[in-house]
Amino acid sequence: MLAYIVRRLLLMIPTLLGIMVINFVLIQFIPGGPIEQILARLEGGGDAFAGFSGGGAEVTEQAGNQSGYAGAQGLPQEFIEELERQFGFDKPPLERFLDMMWDYIRFDFGESYFRSISVIDLVLEKMPVSITLGLWSTLIAYLISIPLGIRKAVRDGSTFDTWTSGVVIVAYAIPGFLFAILLLVLFAGGSYYQIFPLRGLTSPDWESYGPIRQAIDYVWHITLPVLALTISAFAGLTLLTKNSFLDEIRKQYVVTAKAKGLPERRVFYGHVFRNAMLIVISGFPALFVSVFFGGSLIIETIFSLDGLGRLGFEAAVTRDYPVMFGTLFAFSLLGLVMALITDLTYVWVDPRIDFESRET
Repeated sequence: MLAYIVRRLLLMIPTLLGIMVINFVLIQFIPGGPIEQILARLEGGGDAFAGFSGGGAEVTEQAGNQSGYAGAQGLPQEFIEELERQFGFDKPPLERFLDMMWDYIRFDFGESYFRSISVIDLVLEKMPVSITLGLWSTLIAYLISIPLGIRKAVRDGSTFDTWTSGVVIVAYAIPGFLFAILLLVLFAGGSYYQIFPLRGLTSPDWESYGPIRQAIDYVWHITLPVLALTISAFAGLTLLTKNSFLDEIRKQYVVTAKAKGLPERRVFYGHVFRNAMLIVISGFPALFVSVFFGGSLIIETIFSLDGLGRLGFEAAVTRDYPVMFGTLFAFSLLGLVMALITDLTYVWVDPRIDFESRET
């Protein structure tokens, strides 16, 4: 097993490198880089994207031939060259990429272009919100979906299975952001009840509370956003659990075990449960990552939460490359590590699985 782990760790290197290369190459062809952003702000043009709308040709023409940057009109060429040196754009792209990767290998992610704070400190500042949403949503989804999916599999075709399937399908069909808006309207003072707060992870004077009141205030604030993120994950996981257990229940070894007179409870929890849970466990990293990164942007925006979703979106809009590439590197590495942990969990759940023997 140790050899398999070492091979997987070594495989992460070209995988991570490929992710960074593809994204670095793509970003070179996207207009509106950090220098354009600064020049547009200095010229009072709002942002660099104004020059790429209908009046882009006129703006570029006004800039003169001294610079290739839209929005550079009226600014000395020496100032623009100094900006390029500060951001490192006076170097060839290959040299910039190699320098960036050398820094990232040493976990030096640099400093944000526009916030005067290191990328690590910025991520740590936003991390509590995303961890709260991702962790609690995933745990609640598993705590509800696994028992419900097992019960639906055992009572397949019954009235209970029919009406719960209807609820699950409706929940799966409702987009998370729409459910979030519905929760706000109903329970956050939209038009009906003012039960939960409208924004924030905690109250402004949270630090002055005692431990018990802090915990209550924390749960009070996260209830609606966590529910909004859980709804779609819960639906998909319930159906996955049910189908996985149904597939195992219908296999020959279960029929044989029952024919030999083994108690149904022993057959179910001694054999079926262990085998059926493998596919459910395999979905944990994907579910956590999708909740942690994928669905957090809209939910954070709706509930006014300042987390990694909004950080990534703002970095992409402003072309804050250290934040963009630093978080991409860190989160890609995290995803690869979680995939390895999933494989190790397979072995823990079912020792019969031997990944090393399957390597050729």
